[in-house]
Amino acid sequence: MEIKDNTFSRQFETIVEKELISVEYSFQEKKIFLTKLNVPETFKNEEFVSNFLKNIMEIAIERKLKVVPIQPKIVAFFKKNPVYKELLPPGIRL
Repeated sequence: MEIKDNTFSRQFETIVEKELISVEYSFQEKKIFLTKLNVPETFKNEEFVSNFLKNIMEIAIERKLKVVPIQPKIVAFFKKNPVYKELLPPGIRL
């Protein structure tokens, strides 16, 4: 999966089935806040979305960032994938 970090739009992007899927973010200190998951209404492949989020977590690991999930679907991803809970900053409980 190819993920583009569109710093101008402040979002991670990928194209699947000619559709754009993105996660909007903002930075504060060494934290990345994942604020919005944009998935077309017609796109129903939850496994692909999960893999997209896993790839974003790997980017956060590489960049040594803590991750603050804001949007409910991203929070649910963390609950389903406890391996990534180490990326949460101290004091954040899901």
